Parts: sequence; structure tokens; C-alpha cells
Amino acid sequence: MQRVQAYSQRYGLLKAGNRVGVAVSGGADSVALLRLLLELRKELGLVLSVVHFNHKLRGAEADQDESFVAELAQNFCLEFFGESGDVAGEAAAQKSGIEAAGRAMRYQFFRRLLSEGRLDRVATAHTLDDQAETVLLRIARGAGTRGLAGIYPQLSVPGSRFSDAGIVRPLLAIRRHELEKYLRETGQSWREDKSNRDLRFARNRVRHGVLPRLERALNPSVRESLAEAAEIARAEEQYWQAEVERILPEIWNAESLGIPKLTRLSLAMQRRVVRAAAETLGLHLEFAHVEEILGVARGEEKSANLPAGWIAERDKKGLCFGTGVSQASQDYIYDLPVPGRIAVPEAGVWFETTLARNRAKAEYNRGNSLDPAKLPGTLQVRNWRAGDRFLPVHSKSPKKVKELLQERHVTGEERRLWPVVVSGDQIVWLRGFTVTPVFQASDHAAEAIVIQEFPLPL
Repeated sequence: MQRVQAYSQRYGLLKAGNRVGVAVSGGADSVALLRLLLELRKELGLVLSVVHFNHKLRGAEADQDESFVAELAQNFCLEFFGESGDVAGEAAAQKSGIEAAGRAMRYQFFRRLLSEGRLDRVATAHTLDDQAETVLLRIARGAGTRGLAGIYPQLSVPGSRFSDAGIVRPLLAIRRHELEKYLRETGQSWREDKSNRDLRFARNRVRHGVLPRLERALNPSVRESLAEAAEIARAEEQYWQAEVERILPEIWNAESLGIPKLTRLSLAMQRRVVRAAAETLGLHLEFAHVEEILGVARGEEKSANLPAGWIAERDKKGLCFGTGVSQASQDYIYDLPVPGRIAVPEAGVWFETTLARNRAKAEYNRGNSLDPAKLPGTLQVRNWRAGDRFLPVHSKSPKKVKELLQERHVTGEERRLWPVVVSGDQIVWLRGFTVTPVFQASDHAAEAIVIQEFPLPL
């Protein structure tokens, strides 16, 4: 309790008079957060309630979780705010992953409670373990200090009735096993979500596989070290953000960046200024895009193709951003079921996946096979985008898809609609290329996902 209270005071998370909705899923972390805040509410002067979102993903188990949380609220005489949503349907409609859709719908519910003035804080049960997992995932997938900053202690919610309303994380300095011990000592039960053991999800593989191995082989306190790295990165980000806000008006005029002033800045500041300028246009860039833009500024390239059909090019005014021939409306992305098939009319083909096991593994083409245990998320098929990179077999580092297709003399409309299969942020399959060894199923793999293409009937 003392550590939760100290952390909350350090970051100004909870103040006397706050109406705090505790987001309770039914799992150990969130139930512990509720019990801790119940013990602290008199000392901190809080008005507590319980918030629960039912994702409708696990049938009767999800409904039982909701009943458990509602009963918990009733037992402690707390107001209960409950809502449910078709997360699977939303993921299909938005062509996104289940986890991303669930988080978006959950946080939309939180923001509505805040914007309506029914609450001025929503407390979520993110722990130090969650922080470590987030940082490690972002390192693996590629991130700068903004990404390494991880989970922030507080997230403001613009448009709320109260100016300081937001989402707070009071448990970021507490380990998950400490919370479970606390619940056992208080005799408080909780619900177990079986999906938290599902190794098809990247976070679960990090939680149950990667981090325990790092603890045994490298550093028993690796989770604390990763959380400390996030703490350092957040402070760095706050400093750089203030510097960028000071410098940007001197270089950026909402149309172009002044090249002489830009190139005189340090490389670190150049990257941040380019990213910040693009964000004023609603354009979010990855590292590869920023590097291409800086190449244009240095005169190494004539132009850079950016997401959503944008282009950066050099002219008399400076480094200008504009929309070329927009391909955003013609981009495609489809969830790729395993096993199953999906029609991709833009590419003129069916994509079919099969799951090969045991003897059947001897019959599959390893060049088109993926090891499901190595994948960071569910599979989707889409056309390649500017900045995409792929690691071909026998290459030491990833190459731009644009360059790989140029080498194969793929041009015009065919090149623009050339399909890739992605898992999370990673391209795991590229038409015409062998699956990279990072994701390829070996002879020892328990099973393999085999990808095949068939032409659509005319």
C-alpha cells in the first residue's frame, strides 16, 4: 500500500476528491488494484467505482468474469459501470488484430465515462511486469526512445469535462507476483483468463518464455532493468519534446522544412523535427520513412514515398510534403485464417493456408511454410507499403521491398498491388521469395503454416 501511495503521489495520479473508476477485468492484477485502493481511499480521499468491459471473446467464461466483477462491486457497495462489445466483429470490420480492437473499444468506453463527467480518473492495473514486456516487445520490433518509454503512468483524455481527467496506472512499480501474494494473504479470489497462456500471442511468449530465460541466463532483475529503461526514456522524451516545440516554428511553415537550418541540426534533432512536421499533417512516419526524407534533404534522393500516398520532395522552398497519386484508397488488407482461405481480388488470387503436422510436414514446401510458434501475431495479407522491409534468405539485413521488386523488374500496377503476409509489425512472407529463416518452420517444428496462392476464376 505504501509503495502504491508513494508512486501515485510522485506522479500526481490520485488526488483528494477524485472519482476513480477502477478498471477490473476479474484477473489478479485488477482485483488487487481494487482492494489496494479500497484500503487507501479514506487516506487519499477517493470516491471509488468499478468499471468492466466484456469483450465477448470467451463465451460463457467472459460472462462469468463480468458477473464476478459485478458481485465484487456489490460486496463493497461500489457503483458498477459495465459495457460489452463485439470485439471480434470490430476487428474484422477494421481489418485489425483482436488485441488492438479490444484495447480500442475498452479505452473508448473509459474515455466516454470521463468525457461525460461520470468519473475524472480511470485506474488500470498495468504492472512493472507489463512495462518490462512492453519495452522488450518494442525493442524486438524496432523502436526509438518514444517507443522505449513504454507505458506512461498517466494518460490525459482531451475533451473531458474536467481538465485533469485521465487514465492512471498506480501499479507500474509493483510486480505481478507481489499482487498475487497480497490477494492470497487477504483471502481474495480472482479469475484466471486462459488466453493469457496462449502462446500464439507475442506478449505471452515474452511473458512465459523470453523473460524467464533472460532472468535465468543474464539478469534475475531483468524486468526491473527494463522498467528503469522506460523511466529513463520517458524523461528523455519530455526533454526532446520541449526542444522540438521550441525549434520547429523556426524551420517548418506548415508547407515545407527549411533545408539549410534542418541540416545544421544534430542528426537526433533532424529526425525528431521531420517526424514532428509530418505529424502536424496527420502523417505518422516510421524510422525508414524519416531516413528517406533526410536522404532527400541531403540531395541523395529526388523524392520519398510515404504512407497514405504522401510524397516528400525538394524544391526551391525547401523540403515539401504533398500528396502524389494517392494509393491509400486502393490499398487492401485482409485477415488470413489458419487454416482457411481468403479471396484477394486486388491481387487476382485466393490465399489458402493449411496447418501441417507430423507426417504431413514432410510434404510441405519449407520455402512457403511458417512456424506458428515464431509469429508475433495473427496473419494478414495486404499490398506492400512504402518503407516496408523484408529479410531475404542469405541476406544479413532486411531490404526495402521496393528495391527487391525493382531487382525482379516488377513494375506498374502489378508492383503496387504486390502481396505480402504480415504478422504483427513483421512481413513474414513476400510473393516470389522464400520465407525468411526467422519465421520459417524447421524439420523439428511441431507444426507448420503452409501458404499457397491460386488464381481467382475469371
